[in-house]
Amino acid sequence: MDHLTEVAFSDSSCLFPAGYRASGILLHITSLPSPYGIGDFGPEAIRWIDALADAGQSWWQILPIGPPSSGNSPYTPLSTFACNPLLISPDLLVEDGLLRERDCSRESFPGERVEFGDVIAYKTELLDRAWARFREGGFPELASEMRAFCQANARWLEDFALFQVLKSGFGGAYYVHWPREFVTRDPGALTHTIENRRDAINRVKWEQFICFRQLSRLRQHAARRGVRLFGDIPIFVSADSADVWANPNLFLLDQDRRPRFVAGVPPDYFAATGQLWGNPVYNWAELKKTAYAWWIDRLRTLLMHHDVIRLDHFRGFSAAWHIPAGAPTAETGDWVEGPGADFFTELQQQLGSLPFVAEDLGTITDDVRQLLADFRFPRMSVLQFAFDGDQQNAFLPHNTVENMVAYTGTHDNDTSRGWYHELSEQNREYFWKYLGTDPLHESEVADVMIDVAWRSAAAVAIAPLQDLLNLGGEARMNVPGIADGNWAWRCTAEQMHHIPWQRLHERTLSLGREVRSRLITSVG
Repeated sequence: MDHLTEVAFSDSSCLFPAGYRASGILLHITSLPSPYGIGDFGPEAIRWIDALADAGQSWWQILPIGPPSSGNSPYTPLSTFACNPLLISPDLLVEDGLLRERDCSRESFPGERVEFGDVIAYKTELLDRAWARFREGGFPELASEMRAFCQANARWLEDFALFQVLKSGFGGAYYVHWPREFVTRDPGALTHTIENRRDAINRVKWEQFICFRQLSRLRQHAARRGVRLFGDIPIFVSADSADVWANPNLFLLDQDRRPRFVAGVPPDYFAATGQLWGNPVYNWAELKKTAYAWWIDRLRTLLMHHDVIRLDHFRGFSAAWHIPAGAPTAETGDWVEGPGADFFTELQQQLGSLPFVAEDLGTITDDVRQLLADFRFPRMSVLQFAFDGDQQNAFLPHNTVENMVAYTGTHDNDTSRGWYHELSEQNREYFWKYLGTDPLHESEVADVMIDVAWRSAAAVAIAPLQDLLNLGGEARMNVPGIADGNWAWRCTAEQMHHIPWQRLHERTLSLGREVRSRLITSVG
Protein backbone atom coordinates (compact mmCIF):
# COMPACT_ATOMS: atom_id res chain seq x y z
CA MET A 1 0.00 0.00 0.00
CA ASP A 2 1.27 3.48 -0.87
CA HIS A 3 0.91 5.52 2.30
CA LEU A 4 1.88 8.83 0.68
CA THR A 5 -1.43 9.88 -0.80
CA GLU A 6 -3.18 13.04 -1.87
CA VAL A 7 -6.25 13.76 0.24
CA ALA A 8 -8.61 16.67 -0.24
CA PHE A 9 -10.65 18.06 2.63
CA SER A 10 -14.00 19.39 1.55
CA ASP A 11 -16.93 21.14 3.10
CA SER A 12 -18.68 17.79 3.44
CA SER A 13 -20.39 16.71 6.64
CA CYS A 14 -17.17 15.34 8.13
CA LEU A 15 -13.91 17.26 8.53
CA PHE A 16 -11.61 14.29 7.97
CA PRO A 17 -12.49 12.07 4.96
CA ALA A 18 -12.84 8.33 5.43
CA GLY A 19 -9.44 6.71 5.56
CA TYR A 20 -7.59 9.92 6.33
CA ARG A 21 -4.53 9.28 8.54
CA ALA A 22 -2.09 11.99 9.54
CA SER A 23 -0.08 13.21 12.50
CA GLY A 24 1.50 16.27 13.98
CA ILE A 25 3.12 17.97 16.95
CA LEU A 26 1.70 20.27 19.61
CA LEU A 27 3.98 23.21 20.36
CA HIS A 28 2.93 26.73 21.18
CA ILE A 29 4.66 29.50 19.24
CA THR A 30 6.03 31.01 22.45
CA SER A 31 7.89 27.73 23.10
CA LEU A 32 10.01 27.91 19.96
CA PRO A 33 13.74 28.65 20.42
CA SER A 34 14.63 32.31 20.06
CA PRO A 35 17.46 34.66 20.99
CA TYR A 36 14.76 37.13 22.02
CA GLY A 37 13.45 35.13 24.98
CA ILE A 38 10.18 33.95 23.44
CA GLY A 39 9.21 32.12 20.26
CA ASP A 40 7.82 34.22 17.44
CA PHE A 41 6.64 34.18 13.81
CA GLY A 42 10.16 34.46 12.42
CA PRO A 43 12.96 32.21 11.14
CA GLU A 44 12.72 29.59 13.91
CA ALA A 45 9.04 29.07 13.10
CA ILE A 46 9.91 28.65 9.42
CA ARG A 47 12.59 26.10 10.33
CA TRP A 48 10.13 24.31 12.59
CA ILE A 49 7.62 23.98 9.75
CA ASP A 50 10.33 22.67 7.45
CA ALA A 51 11.35 20.08 10.05
CA LEU A 52 7.74 18.95 10.46
CA ALA A 53 7.31 18.62 6.71
CA ASP A 54 10.57 16.71 6.28
CA ALA A 55 9.45 14.28 8.99
CA GLY A 56 6.12 13.62 7.27
CA GLN A 57 4.02 15.61 9.76
CA SER A 58 0.86 17.24 8.43
CA TRP A 59 -0.20 19.28 11.46
CA TRP A 60 1.28 21.90 13.75
CA GLN A 61 -1.03 22.49 16.69
CA ILE A 62 -0.64 25.71 18.66
CA LEU A 63 -2.43 27.39 21.55
CA PRO A 64 -4.49 30.61 21.31
CA ILE A 65 -2.45 33.55 20.01
CA GLY A 66 -4.29 36.49 21.58
CA PRO A 67 -2.58 39.05 23.85
CA PRO A 68 -2.76 37.50 27.34
CA SER A 69 -3.95 39.33 30.40
CA SER A 70 -2.74 38.56 33.92
CA GLY A 71 -0.96 35.25 34.39
CA ASN A 72 0.25 35.13 30.77
CA SER A 73 -2.41 32.55 29.92
CA PRO A 74 -3.31 32.36 26.23
CA TYR A 75 -6.79 31.34 27.38
CA THR A 76 -7.55 34.73 28.96
CA PRO A 77 -6.72 37.19 26.18
CA LEU A 78 -7.29 40.94 26.28
CA SER A 79 -9.02 40.45 22.94
CA THR A 80 -10.22 37.30 21.27
CA PHE A 81 -9.65 38.91 17.87
CA ALA A 82 -6.22 40.43 18.38
CA CYS A 83 -2.78 38.83 18.24
CA ASN A 84 -0.06 38.88 20.89
CA PRO A 85 2.58 41.48 19.91
CA LEU A 86 5.23 39.44 21.75
CA LEU A 87 4.98 37.01 18.80
CA ILE A 88 6.27 39.67 16.38
CA SER A 89 9.64 38.63 14.96
CA PRO A 90 12.41 41.23 15.26
CA ASP A 91 14.22 39.44 12.42
CA LEU A 92 11.30 40.05 10.07
CA LEU A 93 11.16 43.70 11.16
CA VAL A 94 14.81 43.93 10.12
CA GLU A 95 13.91 42.42 6.74
CA ASP A 96 11.21 45.08 6.32
CA GLY A 97 13.67 47.83 7.18
CA LEU A 98 11.78 48.80 10.35
CA LEU A 99 14.69 47.75 12.56
CA ARG A 100 18.42 47.50 12.08
CA GLU A 101 20.35 44.47 13.21
CA ARG A 102 22.15 46.51 15.83
CA ASP A 103 18.78 47.46 17.32
CA CYS A 104 18.27 43.81 18.26
CA SER A 105 21.72 43.14 19.66
CA ARG A 106 21.82 42.02 23.26
CA GLU A 107 22.82 38.93 25.17
CA SER A 108 20.51 36.03 24.44
CA PHE A 109 17.88 35.15 27.02
CA PRO A 110 19.17 31.98 28.72
CA GLY A 111 17.22 29.04 30.09
CA GLU A 112 14.21 26.94 29.23
CA ARG A 113 11.57 29.37 30.53
CA VAL A 114 10.03 32.52 29.10
CA GLU A 115 10.86 35.33 31.52
CA PHE A 116 7.80 37.36 30.61
CA GLY A 117 8.75 40.53 32.49
CA ASP A 118 12.14 40.80 30.79
CA VAL A 119 10.73 39.83 27.40
CA ILE A 120 7.92 42.39 27.56
CA ALA A 121 10.37 45.20 28.42
CA TYR A 122 12.80 44.19 25.68
CA LYS A 123 10.24 43.71 22.93
CA THR A 124 8.36 46.87 23.84
CA GLU A 125 11.58 48.82 23.31
CA LEU A 126 12.13 47.16 19.92
CA LEU A 127 8.56 47.85 18.82
CA ASP A 128 8.91 51.48 19.94
CA ARG A 129 11.88 51.84 17.59
CA ALA A 130 10.17 50.09 14.70
CA TRP A 131 7.01 52.18 15.10
CA ALA A 132 9.04 55.39 15.20
CA ARG A 133 10.80 54.41 11.98
CA PHE A 134 7.50 53.53 10.32
CA ARG A 135 6.04 56.92 11.29
CA GLU A 136 8.99 58.72 9.74
CA GLY A 137 7.78 57.54 6.35
CA GLY A 138 9.57 55.82 3.53
CA PHE A 139 7.40 52.69 3.67
CA PRO A 140 4.57 53.47 1.23
CA GLU A 141 3.70 49.82 0.50
CA LEU A 142 3.53 48.93 4.18
CA ALA A 143 1.47 52.04 4.90
CA SER A 144 -0.98 51.11 2.16
CA GLU A 145 -1.23 47.55 3.49
CA MET A 146 -1.85 48.88 6.97
CA ARG A 147 -4.68 51.13 5.82
CA ALA A 148 -6.34 48.17 4.10
CA PHE A 149 -5.85 46.00 7.20
CA CYS A 150 -7.38 48.63 9.49
CA GLN A 151 -10.36 49.04 7.23
CA ALA A 152 -10.96 45.30 6.91
CA ASN A 153 -10.73 44.74 10.67
CA ALA A 154 -12.30 47.95 11.93
CA ARG A 155 -15.21 46.16 13.63
CA TRP A 156 -12.90 44.86 16.39
CA LEU A 157 -9.67 46.79 15.90
CA GLU A 158 -11.08 50.24 16.75
CA ASP A 159 -12.40 49.08 20.13
CA PHE A 160 -9.30 47.04 20.93
CA ALA A 161 -6.91 49.89 20.18
CA LEU A 162 -8.93 52.32 22.28
CA PHE A 163 -9.20 49.76 25.09
CA GLN A 164 -5.43 49.24 25.15
CA VAL A 165 -4.70 52.97 25.23
CA LEU A 166 -7.19 53.54 28.05
CA LYS A 167 -5.88 50.56 29.99
CA SER A 168 -2.34 51.87 29.72
CA GLY A 169 -3.48 55.34 30.74
CA PHE A 170 -5.17 53.96 33.85
CA GLY A 171 -2.12 51.99 34.98
CA GLY A 172 -3.24 48.64 33.62
CA ALA A 173 -6.28 48.53 35.91
CA TYR A 174 -9.20 46.17 35.30
CA TYR A 175 -11.57 48.28 33.23
CA VAL A 176 -14.37 48.27 35.81
CA HIS A 177 -12.05 50.41 37.98
CA TRP A 178 -11.70 53.12 35.33
CA PRO A 179 -13.65 56.37 35.69
CA ARG A 180 -17.34 55.64 35.23
CA GLU A 181 -17.66 57.45 31.90
CA PHE A 182 -15.08 55.10 30.39
CA VAL A 183 -16.54 51.98 31.96
CA THR A 184 -19.92 52.78 30.42
CA ARG A 185 -18.40 54.00 27.14
CA ASP A 186 -19.77 57.53 27.27
CA PRO A 187 -19.53 58.78 23.64
CA GLY A 188 -18.13 62.16 24.63
CA ALA A 189 -15.36 60.66 26.78
CA LEU A 190 -14.40 58.17 24.06
CA THR A 191 -14.36 60.81 21.33
CA HIS A 192 -12.14 63.05 23.45
CA THR A 193 -9.68 60.18 23.97
CA ILE A 194 -9.65 59.30 20.28
CA GLU A 195 -8.88 62.88 19.32
CA ASN A 196 -6.14 63.33 21.93
CA ARG A 197 -4.48 59.92 21.84
CA ARG A 198 -4.59 59.27 18.10
CA ASP A 199 -0.89 58.40 17.84
CA ALA A 200 -1.05 55.86 20.65
CA ILE A 201 -4.18 54.32 19.12
CA ASN A 202 -2.47 54.05 15.75
CA ARG A 203 0.50 52.41 17.42
CA VAL A 204 -1.75 49.59 18.70
CA LYS A 205 -3.28 49.19 15.25
CA TRP A 206 0.18 49.05 13.70
CA GLU A 207 1.24 46.26 16.08
CA GLN A 208 -1.79 44.24 15.06
CA PHE A 209 -1.08 44.87 11.38
CA ILE A 210 2.49 43.61 11.81
CA CYS A 211 1.29 40.56 13.79
CA PHE A 212 -1.26 39.55 11.19
CA ARG A 213 1.16 40.20 8.35
CA GLN A 214 3.86 37.99 9.84
CA LEU A 215 1.38 35.26 10.73
CA SER A 216 -0.01 35.31 7.20
CA ARG A 217 3.48 34.81 5.83
CA LEU A 218 4.01 31.89 8.20
CA ARG A 219 0.78 30.20 7.16
CA GLN A 220 1.63 30.61 3.48
CA HIS A 221 4.98 28.90 4.04
CA ALA A 222 3.27 26.10 5.96
CA ALA A 223 0.80 25.59 3.11
CA ARG A 224 3.63 25.34 0.60
CA ARG A 225 5.23 22.62 2.75
CA GLY A 226 1.97 20.71 3.26
CA VAL A 227 1.76 21.54 6.97
CA ARG A 228 -1.61 22.71 8.31
CA LEU A 229 -2.01 25.05 11.28
CA PHE A 230 -4.25 23.64 13.99
CA GLY A 231 -5.45 26.54 16.12
CA ASP A 232 -7.30 26.79 19.40
CA ILE A 233 -10.08 29.10 20.54
CA PRO A 234 -11.12 29.52 24.17
CA ILE A 235 -14.88 29.28 24.45
CA PHE A 236 -14.89 32.13 26.98
CA VAL A 237 -13.11 35.48 27.04
CA SER A 238 -11.41 37.41 29.82
CA ALA A 239 -13.57 39.58 32.07
CA ASP A 240 -10.97 42.32 31.60
CA SER A 241 -11.00 42.40 27.81
CA ALA A 242 -11.93 44.65 24.93
CA ASP A 243 -14.56 42.05 24.02
CA VAL A 244 -16.52 42.48 27.25
CA TRP A 245 -15.91 46.23 27.49
CA ALA A 246 -17.17 46.84 23.94
CA ASN A 247 -20.03 44.30 24.02
CA PRO A 248 -21.43 44.19 27.58
CA ASN A 249 -24.86 43.13 26.36
CA LEU A 250 -23.43 39.81 25.13
CA PHE A 251 -22.42 38.72 28.65
CA LEU A 252 -24.24 38.23 31.96
CA LEU A 253 -22.97 41.28 33.85
CA ASP A 254 -24.31 43.35 36.72
CA GLN A 255 -24.94 47.12 36.65
CA ASP A 256 -21.26 47.76 37.39
CA ARG A 257 -20.21 45.62 34.39
CA ARG A 258 -18.88 42.84 36.63
CA PRO A 259 -19.75 39.20 35.90
CA ARG A 260 -22.83 37.93 37.71
CA PHE A 261 -21.60 34.38 37.11
CA VAL A 262 -18.22 33.07 36.08
CA ALA A 263 -17.19 30.07 34.03
CA GLY A 264 -15.41 26.90 35.09
CA VAL A 265 -16.01 23.21 35.50
CA PRO A 266 -16.97 21.12 38.53
CA PRO A 267 -14.49 18.63 40.03
CA ASP A 268 -13.04 16.24 37.43
CA TYR A 269 -9.86 14.36 36.62
CA PHE A 270 -7.97 17.63 36.18
CA ALA A 271 -8.77 19.20 39.57
CA ALA A 272 -10.42 17.90 42.76
CA THR A 273 -12.24 21.18 43.50
CA GLY A 274 -13.01 21.89 39.88
CA GLN A 275 -11.57 24.70 37.82
CA LEU A 276 -12.60 28.28 38.59
CA TRP A 277 -11.73 30.13 35.39
CA GLY A 278 -13.41 33.39 36.30
CA ASN A 279 -14.50 34.31 32.77
CA PRO A 280 -17.90 35.94 32.29
CA VAL A 281 -20.53 33.69 30.73
CA TYR A 282 -22.54 34.50 27.63
CA ASN A 283 -25.96 36.01 27.23
CA TRP A 284 -26.86 33.52 24.51
CA ALA A 285 -30.36 34.95 24.09
CA GLU A 286 -28.86 38.30 23.11
CA LEU A 287 -26.31 36.67 20.81
CA LYS A 288 -29.06 34.75 19.05
CA LYS A 289 -30.86 38.02 18.21
CA THR A 290 -27.88 38.97 16.05
CA ALA A 291 -27.57 35.52 14.44
CA TYR A 292 -24.42 35.09 16.57
CA ALA A 293 -22.67 37.85 14.59
CA TRP A 294 -19.94 38.45 17.22
CA TRP A 295 -19.06 34.76 17.34
CA ILE A 296 -19.05 34.46 13.56
CA ASP A 297 -16.72 37.47 13.27
CA ARG A 298 -14.51 35.88 15.91
CA LEU A 299 -14.22 32.55 14.10
CA ARG A 300 -13.87 34.13 10.67
CA THR A 301 -10.94 36.22 11.92
CA LEU A 302 -9.19 33.18 13.38
CA LEU A 303 -9.76 31.14 10.24
CA MET A 304 -7.81 33.73 8.28
CA HIS A 305 -4.69 32.15 9.78
CA HIS A 306 -5.61 28.59 10.77
CA ASP A 307 -6.81 25.60 8.81
CA VAL A 308 -8.63 23.90 11.67
CA ILE A 309 -9.64 25.17 15.10
CA ARG A 310 -10.01 23.25 18.33
CA LEU A 311 -13.18 24.43 20.09
CA ASP A 312 -12.03 24.56 23.69
CA HIS A 313 -14.56 23.32 26.25
CA PHE A 314 -17.01 22.18 23.58
CA ARG A 315 -19.55 21.00 26.12
CA GLY A 316 -20.14 24.67 27.01
CA PHE A 317 -22.10 25.06 23.78
CA SER A 318 -24.59 22.54 25.13
CA ALA A 319 -24.51 23.66 28.75
CA ALA A 320 -22.00 25.65 30.80
CA TRP A 321 -21.19 25.51 34.50
CA HIS A 322 -22.29 28.88 35.93
CA ILE A 323 -20.51 29.62 39.22
CA PRO A 324 -21.84 32.48 41.35
CA ALA A 325 -19.43 35.40 41.25
CA GLY A 326 -17.27 35.42 44.37
CA ALA A 327 -17.42 31.67 45.00
CA PRO A 328 -14.04 30.40 46.32
CA THR A 329 -14.01 27.21 44.21
CA ALA A 330 -15.86 25.70 41.27
CA GLU A 331 -17.60 23.11 43.43
CA THR A 332 -20.88 25.02 43.53
CA GLY A 333 -22.76 26.10 40.43
CA ASP A 334 -25.43 25.15 37.93
CA TRP A 335 -25.39 23.75 34.44
CA VAL A 336 -27.10 26.34 32.24
CA GLU A 337 -28.22 25.50 28.74
CA GLY A 338 -26.21 26.91 25.83
CA PRO A 339 -27.18 27.58 22.19
CA GLY A 340 -26.76 23.98 21.03
CA ALA A 341 -27.50 22.99 17.46
CA ASP A 342 -28.98 26.38 16.57
CA PHE A 343 -25.54 27.98 16.95
CA PHE A 344 -23.73 25.49 14.71
CA THR A 345 -26.47 25.54 12.10
CA GLU A 346 -26.06 29.30 11.85
CA LEU A 347 -22.27 28.95 11.68
CA GLN A 348 -22.59 26.47 8.84
CA GLN A 349 -24.86 28.80 6.90
CA GLN A 350 -22.55 31.79 7.42
CA LEU A 351 -19.14 30.12 7.09
CA GLY A 352 -19.98 27.38 4.62
CA SER A 353 -18.08 24.71 6.53
CA LEU A 354 -17.21 23.76 10.09
CA PRO A 355 -13.45 23.11 10.29
CA PHE A 356 -13.57 22.43 14.01
CA VAL A 357 -12.36 19.75 16.40
CA ALA A 358 -14.35 19.44 19.62
CA GLU A 359 -12.51 19.44 22.94
CA ASP A 360 -14.98 17.09 24.60
CA LEU A 361 -13.09 16.39 27.82
CA GLY A 362 -14.69 16.59 31.24
CA THR A 363 -18.31 15.78 32.09
CA ILE A 364 -19.93 14.64 28.86
CA THR A 365 -23.67 14.03 28.81
CA ASP A 366 -26.09 12.68 26.23
CA ASP A 367 -26.97 16.15 24.92
CA VAL A 368 -23.28 16.83 24.24
CA ARG A 369 -22.89 13.47 22.51
CA GLN A 370 -25.91 14.24 20.36
CA LEU A 371 -24.47 17.62 19.37
CA LEU A 372 -21.18 15.98 18.42
CA ALA A 373 -23.01 13.35 16.37
CA ASP A 374 -25.33 15.81 14.63
CA PHE A 375 -22.43 17.83 13.22
CA ARG A 376 -19.92 14.97 13.04
CA PHE A 377 -17.26 16.97 14.84
CA PRO A 378 -14.01 15.07 15.44
CA ARG A 379 -13.51 14.46 19.16
CA MET A 380 -10.41 14.17 21.33
CA SER A 381 -8.89 11.08 22.88
CA VAL A 382 -6.15 11.59 25.48
CA LEU A 383 -4.06 8.53 26.34
CA GLN A 384 -2.99 9.80 29.75
CA PHE A 385 -6.61 9.50 30.89
CA ALA A 386 -6.96 5.92 29.67
CA PHE A 387 -5.12 3.74 32.16
CA ASP A 388 -7.04 4.10 35.42
CA GLY A 389 -7.95 0.40 35.56
CA ASP A 390 -11.49 0.89 34.23
CA GLN A 391 -11.93 -1.43 31.26
CA GLN A 392 -14.78 0.76 30.01
CA ASN A 393 -12.62 3.90 29.95
CA ALA A 394 -13.47 5.79 26.76
CA PHE A 395 -9.85 6.86 26.27
CA LEU A 396 -8.45 3.33 26.04
CA PRO A 397 -6.86 2.81 22.61
CA HIS A 398 -9.35 0.16 21.54
CA ASN A 399 -12.17 2.71 21.98
CA THR A 400 -10.56 5.19 19.61
CA VAL A 401 -12.46 5.63 16.33
CA GLU A 402 -11.61 7.29 13.01
CA ASN A 403 -13.36 10.59 13.65
CA MET A 404 -11.00 11.53 16.46
CA VAL A 405 -7.74 13.27 17.21
CA ALA A 406 -5.62 11.08 19.48
CA TYR A 407 -3.18 12.76 21.90
CA THR A 408 -0.53 11.36 24.18
CA GLY A 409 -1.35 14.41 26.32
CA THR A 410 -2.39 18.04 25.92
CA HIS A 411 -1.06 21.37 27.18
CA ASP A 412 -3.05 20.78 30.39
CA ASN A 413 -1.41 17.40 31.06
CA ASP A 414 1.97 16.59 32.49
CA THR A 415 4.47 15.27 29.98
CA SER A 416 4.07 11.53 29.41
CA ARG A 417 7.28 10.86 31.30
CA GLY A 418 6.13 13.06 34.17
CA TRP A 419 2.69 11.43 34.15
CA TYR A 420 4.19 7.96 34.42
CA HIS A 421 6.53 9.07 37.19
CA GLU A 422 3.48 10.02 39.29
CA LEU A 423 1.35 7.02 38.28
CA SER A 424 0.40 4.57 41.02
CA GLU A 425 1.98 1.12 40.93
CA GLN A 426 -1.46 -0.41 40.39
CA ASN A 427 -2.12 1.75 37.34
CA ARG A 428 1.39 1.13 36.04
CA GLU A 429 0.71 -2.60 36.15
CA TYR A 430 -2.59 -2.09 34.34
CA PHE A 431 -0.76 0.01 31.70
CA TRP A 432 1.81 -2.75 31.11
CA LYS A 433 -0.83 -5.48 31.05
CA TYR A 434 -3.03 -3.59 28.60
CA LEU A 435 -0.14 -2.95 26.22
CA GLY A 436 1.26 -6.45 26.68
CA THR A 437 4.73 -5.22 27.62
CA ASP A 438 7.25 -5.97 30.29
CA PRO A 439 7.50 -3.36 33.06
CA LEU A 440 8.64 -0.08 31.54
CA HIS A 441 11.21 2.38 32.80
CA GLU A 442 9.93 5.96 32.76
CA SER A 443 12.54 6.80 30.10
CA GLU A 444 10.67 4.45 27.70
CA VAL A 445 7.13 5.63 28.28
CA ALA A 446 6.90 8.71 26.04
CA ASP A 447 8.03 6.75 22.98
CA VAL A 448 5.53 3.99 23.77
CA MET A 449 2.72 6.52 24.14
CA ILE A 450 3.57 8.12 20.80
CA ASP A 451 3.59 4.69 19.19
CA VAL A 452 0.16 3.85 20.65
CA ALA A 453 -1.31 7.16 19.44
CA TRP A 454 0.19 6.74 15.95
CA ARG A 455 -1.15 3.14 15.74
CA SER A 456 -4.64 4.15 16.78
CA ALA A 457 -7.64 4.36 14.47
CA ALA A 458 -7.82 8.14 14.95
CA ALA A 459 -7.67 10.29 11.83
CA VAL A 460 -4.97 12.46 13.40
CA ALA A 461 -2.40 11.62 16.08
CA ILE A 462 -0.75 14.45 18.03
CA ALA A 463 2.08 14.49 20.57
CA PRO A 464 3.46 17.52 22.43
CA LEU A 465 7.08 18.23 21.57
CA GLN A 466 7.96 17.54 25.21
CA ASP A 467 7.01 13.89 24.64
CA LEU A 468 9.05 13.70 21.46
CA LEU A 469 12.00 15.01 23.49
CA ASN A 470 11.22 12.58 26.36
CA LEU A 471 11.16 15.40 28.92
CA GLY A 472 9.88 15.12 32.48
CA GLY A 473 7.46 17.16 34.54
CA GLU A 474 9.81 20.16 34.58
CA ALA A 475 8.71 20.80 30.97
CA ARG A 476 4.99 20.84 31.72
CA MET A 477 3.17 23.74 30.06
CA ASN A 478 0.19 24.22 32.39
CA VAL A 479 -1.25 22.91 35.65
CA PRO A 480 -5.03 23.54 35.63
CA GLY A 481 -6.29 25.29 38.74
CA ILE A 482 -2.86 26.81 39.52
CA ALA A 483 -2.63 30.50 38.62
CA ASP A 484 1.13 31.07 38.63
CA GLY A 485 4.14 29.55 36.92
CA ASN A 486 2.44 28.29 33.79
CA TRP A 487 2.88 28.83 30.04
CA ALA A 488 6.61 29.55 30.29
CA TRP A 489 8.31 26.38 28.99
CA ARG A 490 10.32 26.82 25.83
CA CYS A 491 12.51 24.55 23.78
CA THR A 492 16.16 25.48 23.54
CA ALA A 493 18.15 25.47 20.30
CA GLU A 494 20.20 22.58 21.66
CA GLN A 495 17.08 20.52 22.37
CA MET A 496 15.86 21.18 18.83
CA HIS A 497 18.99 19.48 17.54
CA HIS A 498 18.16 16.34 19.54
CA ILE A 499 14.60 15.79 18.29
CA PRO A 500 14.41 12.22 16.87
CA TRP A 501 12.98 13.36 13.54
CA GLN A 502 14.11 10.29 11.60
CA ARG A 503 12.48 7.89 14.03
CA LEU A 504 9.28 9.95 13.94
CA HIS A 505 9.31 9.95 10.14
CA GLU A 506 9.84 6.21 9.93
CA ARG A 507 7.00 5.56 12.38
CA THR A 508 4.70 7.99 10.58
CA LEU A 509 5.36 6.36 7.22
CA SER A 510 5.13 2.77 8.43
CA LEU A 511 1.81 3.42 10.19
CA GLY A 512 0.24 5.13 7.19
CA ARG A 513 0.17 8.68 8.56
CA GLU A 514 2.27 10.49 5.97
CA VAL A 515 -0.14 12.34 3.73
CA ARG A 516 -0.20 15.30 1.40
CA SER A 517 -3.37 17.18 2.21
CA ARG A 518 -5.19 20.09 0.70
CA LEU A 519 -7.65 21.99 2.83
CA ILE A 520 -10.62 23.38 0.93
CA THR A 521 -13.17 25.45 2.80
CA SER A 522 -15.56 28.20 1.89
CA VAL A 523 -14.46 30.32 4.83
CA GLY A 524 -13.19 33.67 3.71
